[in-house]
Amino acid sequence: MSETSQAITVYVDADACPVKPEIYKVAGRHRVKVFVVSNSFMQVPPDPLVERVVVSSGFDAADDWIAERARRGAIVITADIPLAHRCVTAGADVIGPTGKPFTEASVGMALATRNLMEDLRAMGDVTGGPKPFSAKDRSAFLSALDVAINRLKRAGFRSGETG
Repeated sequence: MSETSQAITVYVDADACPVKPEIYKVAGRHRVKVFVVSNSFMQVPPDPLVERVVVSSGFDAADDWIAERARRGAIVITADIPLAHRCVTAGADVIGPTGKPFTEASVGMALATRNLMEDLRAMGDVTGGPKPFSAKDRSAFLSALDVAINRLKRAGFRSGETG
């Protein structure tokens, strides 16, 4: 099957994802298949284009499931920077819940910053977490997902269920 005849697929790192309703809305409008991947049961809409995937509770099991399927034509939704790095490297489009796209140019720096912040937290120098999720973040995410799907459509990928 040629790359341009493949269907667009969205993979959601769902356990802590605050934009699942937005994903369902945008993907539904475009008729794009969505896999909602988590370590435990999660309610998903009764739509044949939305599939729940419950993986084992093993460390990084959801990340591994998504990364194994990441490719050109896939859109991965995650805030997990190591997973974003794996998926960008595999050719997938990766978007954070705030609408920030991870690219080859940005994911390396994001990974380095994450590791630095982890070290600073371990030493007690940094005690805060990320800023609260906002309506502006939600709006930016909706726009970023729509842009990513439209860009893939223009590149020849199709909507519809994967086969």
